[in-house]
Amino acid sequence: MKYKEIIYSIEGQVAVITLNRPEAMNALTITTHTELAQAIDEAAKDDKIRVIVLTGAGRGFCSGDDVKEIFLSPEEAAMKGRETRLRQLQGEHIPGGGYRLLEINKPSIAAVNGAAVGYGCDLTLMCNMRVASEKARFGELFLRVGLIPDEALILLPRLVGLAKTYEMILTTDIIDAREAERIGLVNKVVPHEDLMNATLELANKIASKPPIAVQLAMEGIRRGLNLAMEEFMQYHALAFSFCTETEDHLEGSRAFVEKREPVFKGK
Repeated sequence: MKYKEIIYSIEGQVAVITLNRPEAMNALTITTHTELAQAIDEAAKDDKIRVIVLTGAGRGFCSGDDVKEIFLSPEEAAMKGRETRLRQLQGEHIPGGGYRLLEINKPSIAAVNGAAVGYGCDLTLMCNMRVASEKARFGELFLRVGLIPDEALILLPRLVGLAKTYEMILTTDIIDAREAERIGLVNKVVPHEDLMNATLELANKIASKPPIAVQLAMEGIRRGLNLAMEEFMQYHALAFSFCTETEDHLEGSRAFVEKREPVFKGK
């Protein structure tokens, strides 16, 4: 399958999916979301692939949704994309491009090469493991534009505990790779130039294990955690749709694009 905004490559038994909008710090457009979901599905259905690695091109992993296209662009095509992303207005959960990672039993690793913020941070959480470059940064920035995080609401506390989850989400602070390692957000931090080698080393170690047993083990871990994803997503759809109708969301989005501090009014 041909892709425009991602790169799909195969390294032995490992599928490497690279977000490829380096000029925009790999901000996700509707096209990127769609292609990411398709690439994950392609890897999931390929019996030769045993592990999925997700990374970003250039100096960033992913800076989240492309605010201009998805939330603010007046262009008709972009508005259609915005409507797709915001069908939560009708109480429907529309998963982002990474959601498929939560549904498959093939191990996934995020090779975090730079900033992973907003939905980019959520993408790292949806991977089963995270290897971070010393240049990596993590941040749940949704409140800055008057929204709430996606999968981070349910995944982050399972990794770092409640107190750190509240802190990261409610302050929107960005933490560096070493702090992420200290609180258990990432598996390991490596020199930037060693990132892909270290990630592929981990991926190949896992790929060498019996695939059926790996998949059954992953399913057992998921069931043991009792994620209750369907109930969570129903809540998220309603809460997200409410946020999209607030003045604070529009103010936050405008302030983001205009590179100024937003003035939130609780409306």
